Amino acid sequence: MTHLHQHPHSHQHDAGQGPPVLDIGGDVGALVLLTDESYVGREIEISPLAAPEARTHTAIHLRSAGGRTFGAGVYPALTEGRYRVHGDRPDLPSDVEIRGGEVTRLDWR
Repeated sequence: MTHLHQHPHSHQHDAGQGPPVLDIGGDVGALVLLTDESYVGREIEISPLAAPEARTHTAIHLRSAGGRTFGAGVYPALTEGRYRVHGDRPDLPSDVEIRGGEVTRLDWR
């Protein structure tokens, strides 16, 4: 499938290829987006609130933990600050605070 984008962005190509590797510390944190299985295979974009044109995205992959199966996307290295996750459902939370040295979880299940 070909994706045409009208904005600058970067890709997280290695997501879903095993346990995620996070590059956090100092002023860099990470985000784990948990979803239901309907999001698996989709790419979900995120951008800093201060720079909405600076988007990045990652694919949602099927994961299992604790006997449960769900979708998950990992944004492994985000500079601390406020971000918006660009979803297609207004009832889901979209704004998140990223703190340096921490992993933030946003649950869309």
